[in-house]
Amino acid sequence: MELNHESTIREWQQAMEQGTTTSRELTLTFLKRIAQFDKQGIAVNAISEINPDALHIAEALDRERSEKGSRGPLHGIPVLIKDNIATHDQMHTTAGSLALADSYASADSFVASRLREAGAIILGKTNMTEWANYMSDHMTNGYSSRGGQVLNPYGPGHFDVGGSSSGSGSAIASGFAVVAVGTETSGSILHPSIRNSVVGIKPTVGLISRRGIIPISTSQDTAGPMARTVEDAAILLGALTGVDEQDPVTGKSVGLAHSDYQPFLDKDGLKGVRIGIIRSHYLEKCEEEEKSLYEAAIAQLKAAGATVIDTVTLPCENTEWGPNVLLHEFKSGVNAYLKTLPASYPIRTLSDVIAFNREHEEQALCFGQVLLERADATSGTLTEAAYLNQRVLDLEMSQTKGIDAALKEHALDSILFPSVQGYGIAARAGYPSVTVPAGYTSSGKPFGVVFTSTAFSEPALIRFAYAYEQASQLRVPPKMTVEE
Repeated sequence: MELNHESTIREWQQAMEQGTTTSRELTLTFLKRIAQFDKQGIAVNAISEINPDALHIAEALDRERSEKGSRGPLHGIPVLIKDNIATHDQMHTTAGSLALADSYASADSFVASRLREAGAIILGKTNMTEWANYMSDHMTNGYSSRGGQVLNPYGPGHFDVGGSSSGSGSAIASGFAVVAVGTETSGSILHPSIRNSVVGIKPTVGLISRRGIIPISTSQDTAGPMARTVEDAAILLGALTGVDEQDPVTGKSVGLAHSDYQPFLDKDGLKGVRIGIIRSHYLEKCEEEEKSLYEAAIAQLKAAGATVIDTVTLPCENTEWGPNVLLHEFKSGVNAYLKTLPASYPIRTLSDVIAFNREHEEQALCFGQVLLERADATSGTLTEAAYLNQRVLDLEMSQTKGIDAALKEHALDSILFPSVQGYGIAARAGYPSVTVPAGYTSSGKPFGVVFTSTAFSEPALIRFAYAYEQASQLRVPPKMTVEE
């Protein structure tokens, strides 16, 4: 089999073990493709920065493989990471903000350190919706003042690229690396994965350390894999897990996390499984062709042996979700991150960011910064009654009276959502979701389905998603041409 930018981790590893290619050659393959399509040609603008040491790291890993053998499935594999994930190297960590454009992190994030330990090559950083789409109430998905606008390779300038891990989604769809890491507070892995027809895993909050990731929300933030196949996403997930003494949330994962999720890749993984189908107002928000694609996905689940429970409703569906949790947690989280920057860097607080943006209004405030300003108006102490009451309500309605209630009532293994609808409930609950490509509309717009369940159910969700993917095989690479 001839290898190319669509080849999987397993295929690349087999070739490197057989000596028919090297990590250096693999890295060059992706650098050439980035040069061809990122800033010219279709110009998806998914990459914010390339690691200048990427080729040197690849060559060192090739030598290590020849002398000591492979570290594991990610040895020598180029990975892209979102530009809010800190790396202690020659790359900046900016969250897409001009205020942080010249900043270097003081240390690797937990995610970056785990990738390096696994032998992965951090090829570069991906552009993103600025401040993870928590800056303005009307910012275009995929836009940042530092990096400009990310485009969707399936319809550049026509189809939404999704937010805020837009660069990661666009880059993997475009074939700029084997896999990527995104981050999610509410939909920021799932949304761009669906829009760019890739697989996205939004893990349980606590499965992966948040240390070194520019935050929005203490209660909802998590990093997660984005890939072209469920297998590749599962491999990447296993490399990112682990208890981090500097992030207490990871203590919840003891005994529940896995360092290898490949054993859960089962083509028959849907047989005898009970899947609850969500319709109600979630499906109403979809286009007519998307509704048909959802029905086709449901039929595929049945054909693969699943028992489909139709129609499942969530007790919390009509809940009025307030903005108070993110609004309050953003200030304390951002201030905590900024204080870790080298002492010489002048931006130390959220207030400093706001002031910088005002001083550079023409470049930095194309969409304003109303959310930054609202967040900065809070105390930053998380003592406000509005915040505490909303946090308690969010947990009750998303968990006890939400996902857990539906799972229990119908004895379900998973719930299925259509397209980009419904991710906010799992986000508030801190529960995992996996999205898989599920076809395209007649205009070529990607569609996906989302498997969701309770905390630390990643093994089951990966099994269901893999079985569906293998049975349906619906993903088609983008044409990477500019439509006239």
